[in-house]
Amino acid sequence: MTIRVLLADDQALLRGTFRLLIDSAADMEVVAEAATGREAVALARSHRPDLVLMDIRMPDLDGLAATKLISADRNLADLKILVLTTFENDEYVAEALRAGAGGFLGKGVNPDELLDAIRLVAAGDALLSPAATKALISRFLAQPVSPRPDAAPRLATLTPREQEVVALVATGLSNEEIAARLYITPVTAKTHANRAMTKLGARDRAQLVVIAYQCGLASPGPL
Repeated sequence: MTIRVLLADDQALLRGTFRLLIDSAADMEVVAEAATGREAVALARSHRPDLVLMDIRMPDLDGLAATKLISADRNLADLKILVLTTFENDEYVAEALRAGAGGFLGKGVNPDELLDAIRLVAAGDALLSPAATKALISRFLAQPVSPRPDAAPRLATLTPREQEVVALVATGLSNEEIAARLYITPVTAKTHANRAMTKLGARDRAQLVVIAYQCGLASPGPL
């Protein structure tokens, strides 16, 4: 199955570079390009891509605002968003996840890593495993706050095992790492995570992480 990608970046040279790279992969293609966040939203609605490769800093409407609009559109519920950023702007990472992004990368990423990231996020997994990313989650998503008022009823829908899996997903562990920790198979770990996403109304694993911290199921770890 071909992954259909929408490129959203205000720099034409970068879009051209990304297009050449993505179109060179046998399992993906670029279906449209946007130079502004508002164009990205409009093209997402008209082309219905599988994934948007979204820059944060764009004119007219920035990538975070565009991500929020796309994530809020029920007709685009299956669309995944991979945000491009730099680790120097850590605060953008937390905002991107809260807005509904499925992952984020620095623009200095190498070509193979970018293609692998597109595949990962398009499949519904969160790009949250590198050590630097874990630190960002701990710093910006796991700040001590009171659990949401609706936390208890939301968590009550999960089985004890699902709660365990969600808590581990929130630390950035992959299905394989969760399986090793809980002595289950990776397929079983993924099944528990998927069921938890359905019960909690999370569109992907990245949003599942946000909900885990909001509900107090996950807590800050040491940086």
